[in-house]
Amino acid sequence: MLSNPTNDQGKPVIILCHGFSTSKEGRTYVRLEEILNDKEISTFRFDFYAHGESEGNFQEITTSEAVDDVQNAIEFLKKSGYEKIGLVGSSFGGLASILAASQSDDLYLLALKSPVSDYKSMAHTRRSDEEIDDWKNKGYIELDSVNEERRRLNYSFYEDAEKVNAYEASRKIKIPALIVHGDEDETVPIEQSIKTARLIEDCRLEIIAGCDHFYSSPEHFEKLLDLVSGFIVENSGKV
Repeated sequence: MLSNPTNDQGKPVIILCHGFSTSKEGRTYVRLEEILNDKEISTFRFDFYAHGESEGNFQEITTSEAVDDVQNAIEFLKKSGYEKIGLVGSSFGGLASILAASQSDDLYLLALKSPVSDYKSMAHTRRSDEEIDDWKNKGYIELDSVNEERRRLNYSFYEDAEKVNAYEASRKIKIPALIVHGDEDETVPIEQSIKTARLIEDCRLEIIAGCDHFYSSPEHFEKLLDLVSGFIVENSGKV
């Protein structure tokens, strides 16, 4: 979904990357599109592989596949005539965005909503070594119900996560960055964002007190939108 309120490709465009098991229709991305379009900033929303309207087998998802999707989005916008491209990533999409930003010279800003930086440590916090071994032996793991549907995730997801290092990638990011994270996030430990923010050269970390991973409180959700959109508008004026 490419939304350009001015039809001027000389103005900034922001790629919006959703999280795991969600889609480009998530409320964060739809609202950011509205807010940024009102500021004459274009947006590009897309579905990751096997999410939303995109094709693919969900259980074959990997982080590397998601990074490739982000890179393809950047290339699509470049070929469409855009030169000022920003990137916003949420949770799993945040991890893909960190990795993509570290490999690209085509971005002018990066904003992250409760990003995953170290999936492997999260996996071992949630699951015992025996469960990880069982995942390997069976070749897949059963995930919690998503929209009343049980889903499998191949062990290749874990193997791929072992190969990517978002902390090391963070050191390579030189563009202005913002990370927003709640201090009561039960899904992605806030410590990951604290570490990532220290590693990115020009990064501001905004911690929302009492906020969970899903920004369930309307107050926290609006705070997130204000922080991200404000950061984008501020830095877009400098481009």
